[in-house]
Amino acid sequence: MKQIIICTILILGYTTGPLAQGSVVTRTPEELKELFGYCEKYDLMKQLKLSSEMADKVGEIDYWAMLQQASITANTNEAFATSNELREEVIKKYKAIRLTGDQLKTLLDFKQERLANSTNCAAIDLVYNKLFDTLSPQRALQMYKTQYRKTLIEKIGINGRQADMLFETEVWKQKESLSISNIPIADFNRIRKTVAMYTEREKKYRALSLTDGQIETVIQFFTQHQI
Repeated sequence: MKQIIICTILILGYTTGPLAQGSVVTRTPEELKELFGYCEKYDLMKQLKLSSEMADKVGEIDYWAMLQQASITANTNEAFATSNELREEVIKKYKAIRLTGDQLKTLLDFKQERLANSTNCAAIDLVYNKLFDTLSPQRALQMYKTQYRKTLIEKIGINGRQADMLFETEVWKQKESLSISNIPIADFNRIRKTVAMYTEREKKYRALSLTDGQIETVIQFFTQHQI
Protein backbone atom coordinates (compact mmCIF):
# COMPACT_ATOMS: atom_id res chain seq x y z
CA MET A 1 0.00 0.00 0.00
CA LYS A 2 2.76 2.44 0.88
CA GLN A 3 4.48 1.67 -2.40
CA ILE A 4 1.34 2.66 -4.32
CA ILE A 5 1.16 5.89 -2.33
CA ILE A 6 4.73 6.83 -3.29
CA CYS A 7 3.97 6.38 -6.97
CA THR A 8 0.72 8.33 -6.77
CA ILE A 9 2.38 11.24 -5.00
CA LEU A 10 5.09 11.47 -7.63
CA ILE A 11 2.60 11.53 -10.48
CA LEU A 12 0.22 14.04 -8.91
CA GLY A 13 3.07 16.20 -7.71
CA TYR A 14 4.33 16.61 -11.24
CA THR A 15 1.09 17.12 -13.12
CA THR A 16 -1.12 19.36 -11.05
CA GLY A 17 -1.35 22.02 -8.40
CA PRO A 18 -4.42 23.65 -6.85
CA LEU A 19 -5.95 26.75 -8.33
CA ALA A 20 -8.98 28.80 -7.51
CA GLN A 21 -12.48 27.58 -8.37
CA GLY A 22 -11.49 23.96 -8.85
CA SER A 23 -9.19 24.46 -11.82
CA VAL A 24 -5.62 23.20 -11.95
CA VAL A 25 -2.25 24.46 -13.13
CA THR A 26 0.70 22.46 -14.37
CA ARG A 27 3.92 23.06 -12.49
CA THR A 28 7.30 22.02 -13.83
CA PRO A 29 9.61 19.86 -11.71
CA GLU A 30 11.85 22.92 -11.25
CA GLU A 31 8.94 24.95 -9.88
CA LEU A 32 7.88 22.10 -7.61
CA LYS A 33 11.45 21.85 -6.35
CA GLU A 34 11.29 25.54 -5.48
CA LEU A 35 7.94 25.01 -3.77
CA PHE A 36 9.50 22.24 -1.70
CA GLY A 37 11.93 24.77 -0.25
CA TYR A 38 9.10 27.12 0.65
CA CYS A 39 6.69 24.59 2.09
CA GLU A 40 7.44 20.90 2.52
CA LYS A 41 10.99 21.37 3.78
CA TYR A 42 9.71 23.39 6.73
CA ASP A 43 7.10 20.73 7.50
CA LEU A 44 9.66 17.94 7.35
CA MET A 45 11.87 19.79 9.79
CA LYS A 46 9.07 20.79 12.16
CA GLN A 47 6.84 17.72 12.10
CA LEU A 48 9.29 14.93 11.31
CA LYS A 49 12.23 16.52 13.16
CA LEU A 50 14.55 16.09 10.17
CA SER A 51 17.62 18.28 9.98
CA SER A 52 17.79 20.94 7.27
CA GLU A 53 20.42 18.88 5.48
CA MET A 54 18.32 15.71 5.61
CA ALA A 55 15.21 17.55 4.42
CA ASP A 56 17.21 18.92 1.47
CA LYS A 57 18.29 15.38 0.57
CA VAL A 58 14.66 14.24 0.58
CA GLY A 59 13.84 17.17 -1.69
CA GLU A 60 16.61 16.25 -4.13
CA ILE A 61 15.32 12.68 -4.32
CA ASP A 62 11.77 13.88 -4.93
CA TYR A 63 12.99 16.25 -7.65
CA TRP A 64 14.92 13.46 -9.35
CA ALA A 65 11.85 11.23 -9.11
CA MET A 66 9.64 13.88 -10.71
CA LEU A 67 11.99 14.12 -13.68
CA GLN A 68 12.04 10.35 -14.01
CA GLN A 69 8.25 10.10 -13.75
CA ALA A 70 7.81 12.75 -16.42
CA SER A 71 9.97 10.78 -18.83
CA ILE A 72 8.18 7.53 -17.95
CA THR A 73 4.90 9.21 -18.78
CA ALA A 74 6.39 10.43 -22.07
CA ASN A 75 7.74 6.91 -22.73
CA THR A 76 11.29 8.23 -23.05
CA ASN A 77 12.85 6.92 -19.84
CA GLU A 78 15.78 4.61 -20.55
CA ALA A 79 16.27 3.51 -16.95
CA PHE A 80 12.74 2.73 -15.78
CA ALA A 81 9.95 1.16 -17.82
CA THR A 82 7.23 1.59 -15.20
CA SER A 83 6.34 3.73 -12.21
CA ASN A 84 6.65 0.64 -10.02
CA GLU A 85 10.35 0.35 -10.89
CA LEU A 86 10.84 4.03 -10.13
CA ARG A 87 8.99 3.65 -6.83
CA GLU A 88 11.36 0.92 -5.72
CA GLU A 89 14.38 3.05 -6.59
CA VAL A 90 12.98 6.03 -4.68
CA ILE A 91 12.67 3.91 -1.54
CA LYS A 92 16.26 2.72 -2.02
CA LYS A 93 17.42 6.32 -2.30
CA TYR A 94 15.55 7.28 0.88
CA LYS A 95 17.30 4.44 2.69
CA ALA A 96 20.66 5.44 1.19
CA ILE A 97 20.54 8.86 2.89
CA ARG A 98 20.34 6.95 6.15
CA LEU A 99 16.72 7.39 6.98
CA THR A 100 15.92 4.84 9.67
CA GLY A 101 13.03 2.45 9.29
CA ASP A 102 10.91 4.59 11.58
CA GLN A 103 11.86 7.78 9.72
CA LEU A 104 11.01 6.19 6.37
CA LYS A 105 7.64 5.06 7.67
CA THR A 106 6.96 8.50 9.08
CA LEU A 107 7.97 10.15 5.80
CA LEU A 108 5.66 7.91 3.76
CA ASP A 109 2.80 8.50 6.21
CA PHE A 110 3.48 12.24 6.00
CA LYS A 111 3.27 12.17 2.21
CA GLN A 112 0.12 10.08 2.31
CA GLU A 113 -1.50 12.59 4.68
CA ARG A 114 -0.55 15.51 2.45
CA LEU A 115 -2.07 13.76 -0.57
CA ALA A 116 -5.29 12.87 1.25
CA ASN A 117 -5.72 16.17 3.08
CA SER A 118 -4.30 19.10 1.18
CA THR A 119 -3.50 22.03 3.47
CA ASN A 120 -2.47 25.57 2.71
CA CYS A 121 1.20 26.41 2.91
CA ALA A 122 1.44 29.60 4.95
CA ALA A 123 4.54 30.79 3.08
CA ILE A 124 2.66 31.01 -0.23
CA ASP A 125 -0.92 31.55 0.98
CA LEU A 126 -1.84 34.99 -0.34
CA VAL A 127 -4.67 36.62 1.63
CA TYR A 128 -5.69 40.16 0.81
CA ASN A 129 -8.39 42.65 1.78
CA LYS A 130 -10.04 44.37 -1.18
CA LEU A 131 -10.86 47.33 1.04
CA PHE A 132 -7.23 48.40 0.69
CA ASP A 133 -7.76 48.99 -3.02
CA THR A 134 -9.38 52.34 -2.21
CA LEU A 135 -8.11 52.92 1.32
CA SER A 136 -5.04 55.12 1.72
CA PRO A 137 -2.23 53.87 3.99
CA GLN A 138 -2.73 56.86 6.28
CA ARG A 139 -6.45 56.19 6.68
CA ALA A 140 -5.90 52.45 7.17
CA LEU A 141 -3.28 53.11 9.85
CA GLN A 142 -5.63 55.47 11.67
CA MET A 143 -8.44 52.90 11.60
CA TYR A 144 -6.19 50.16 12.97
CA LYS A 145 -4.94 52.37 15.80
CA THR A 146 -8.41 53.54 16.73
CA GLN A 147 -9.90 50.07 16.88
CA TYR A 148 -7.07 47.82 18.04
CA ARG A 149 -4.12 49.71 19.55
CA LYS A 150 -4.93 49.06 23.19
CA THR A 151 -5.90 45.43 22.48
CA LEU A 152 -2.69 44.78 20.55
CA ILE A 153 -0.49 46.24 23.29
CA GLU A 154 -2.17 44.08 25.93
CA LYS A 155 -2.31 40.95 23.77
CA ILE A 156 1.32 40.96 22.68
CA GLY A 157 2.88 42.62 25.72
CA ILE A 158 4.56 45.45 23.82
CA ASN A 159 4.84 49.22 24.08
CA GLY A 160 3.00 51.84 22.07
CA ARG A 161 5.84 52.47 19.62
CA GLN A 162 6.09 48.78 18.81
CA ALA A 163 2.33 48.56 18.32
CA ASP A 164 2.35 51.49 15.91
CA MET A 165 5.17 49.89 13.92
CA LEU A 166 3.23 46.64 13.74
CA PHE A 167 0.21 48.49 12.37
CA GLU A 168 2.42 50.14 9.76
CA THR A 169 3.80 46.74 8.79
CA GLU A 170 0.31 45.28 8.47
CA VAL A 171 -0.84 48.15 6.25
CA TRP A 172 2.25 47.67 4.09
CA LYS A 173 1.55 43.93 3.90
CA GLN A 174 -2.07 44.46 2.92
CA LYS A 175 -1.13 46.88 0.14
CA GLU A 176 1.59 44.54 -1.08
CA SER A 177 -0.79 41.56 -1.02
CA LEU A 178 -3.33 43.42 -3.10
CA SER A 179 -0.67 44.26 -5.67
CA ILE A 180 0.50 40.65 -5.86
CA SER A 181 -3.09 39.47 -6.28
CA ASN A 182 -3.11 41.06 -9.73
CA ILE A 183 -0.53 38.54 -10.93
CA PRO A 184 -2.23 35.56 -12.63
CA ILE A 185 -2.46 32.51 -10.39
CA ALA A 186 -0.68 30.35 -12.95
CA ASP A 187 2.33 32.71 -12.96
CA PHE A 188 4.92 31.29 -10.57
CA ASN A 189 6.17 34.82 -9.85
CA ARG A 190 3.00 35.29 -7.81
CA ILE A 191 4.32 32.65 -5.42
CA ARG A 192 7.84 34.08 -5.37
CA LYS A 193 6.58 37.57 -4.59
CA THR A 194 4.31 36.23 -1.86
CA VAL A 195 7.22 34.42 -0.22
CA ALA A 196 9.37 37.55 -0.48
CA MET A 197 6.61 39.64 1.10
CA TYR A 198 6.27 37.34 4.11
CA THR A 199 10.06 37.19 4.47
CA GLU A 200 10.20 40.99 4.56
CA ARG A 201 7.36 41.09 7.07
CA GLU A 202 9.30 38.78 9.38
CA LYS A 203 12.35 41.04 9.10
CA LYS A 204 10.21 43.99 10.13
CA TYR A 205 8.85 42.04 13.08
CA ARG A 206 12.28 40.94 14.24
CA ALA A 207 13.58 44.50 13.97
CA LEU A 208 11.14 45.25 16.80
CA SER A 209 12.81 42.56 18.97
CA LEU A 210 9.76 40.31 19.00
CA THR A 211 10.15 36.69 20.08
CA ASP A 212 9.03 33.77 17.94
CA GLY A 213 5.98 33.40 20.15
CA GLN A 214 5.09 37.07 19.84
CA ILE A 215 5.47 36.95 16.06
CA GLU A 216 3.10 34.00 15.86
CA THR A 217 0.61 35.83 18.06
CA VAL A 218 0.86 39.00 15.96
CA ILE A 219 0.12 37.06 12.77
CA GLN A 220 -2.91 35.44 14.42
CA PHE A 221 -4.01 38.83 15.75
CA PHE A 222 -4.13 40.47 12.34
CA THR A 223 -5.84 37.43 10.85
CA GLN A 224 -8.62 37.81 13.40
CA HIS A 225 -8.76 41.62 13.53
CA GLN A 226 -9.46 43.25 10.18
CA ILE A 227 -10.68 46.71 9.31
